[in-house]
Amino acid sequence: MKRQALYPSFFARFYDTIYHQMRDSADHDYFLNKIKSVTGPVLEIGVGTGRFFADARKQGVDIYGIDISPAMVEVLKNKLPFDDHQRISVQDIRNFTTHLKYNLVIAPFRVFMHLLNVDDQLKALTQVYNSLNEGGTFIFDLFIPDLKMLINGLDNVKDFEGNYQPGKLVRRFVSMKADIVNQLSNVDFTLEWEEDGELHSDDWHTSLRFFFRHELELLLRLSPFKSFNIFGDFEENELNSSSKEFIVHAIK
Repeated sequence: MKRQALYPSFFARFYDTIYHQMRDSADHDYFLNKIKSVTGPVLEIGVGTGRFFADARKQGVDIYGIDISPAMVEVLKNKLPFDDHQRISVQDIRNFTTHLKYNLVIAPFRVFMHLLNVDDQLKALTQVYNSLNEGGTFIFDLFIPDLKMLINGLDNVKDFEGNYQPGKLVRRFVSMKADIVNQLSNVDFTLEWEEDGELHSDDWHTSLRFFFRHELELLLRLSPFKSFNIFGDFEENELNSSSKEFIVHAIK
């Protein structure tokens, strides 16, 4: 049976190898530019292994981060100077605490989709709202559901192969079965990697809540946020029939 966990240690170990290649071209510059454009401290929720955070700190940004996964945070801390460790903490978006107020809070790369029910989604939105200065913005992204994929699912598809060290491969396989009624993508990941002359593997199960446009708009209207915009891509074009992303800007 595959384990249900929040980014286990074996997944955190290979996260950078996989996602710098699979995801950076889509969203890295967008979020980094947003982070750099703000005066004052920024909070990244779901900071993970620091795909945005580490680069922001190298450029002198006053950024802080939280993540629910101790394994991911440990990988990030190993990249950072010791003095920066106090900027990172293991916390939950639904109930985190902070001594600062922010003009920008971000939750990149599907963080919000790990909140599987409306109560948790509203708790998270309220918690973020309370951490923002007046006029501050919360930016997060969701994928727009692909109906064909939801119907057909995925069956042990290899979607990544690359070297995590010279001459040492890691591969990722993914299966997905959708629960249409509850709007969940139930995803099984298998990682295989070569180490010490042997092939190792481990499995992880997680679920993501998918959203449709008017449902997302209604959720935001139920939240404390005064206004919001939803764009269709990382160039902030309007939503249209070819959009693949919801890019949400919720404004206090």
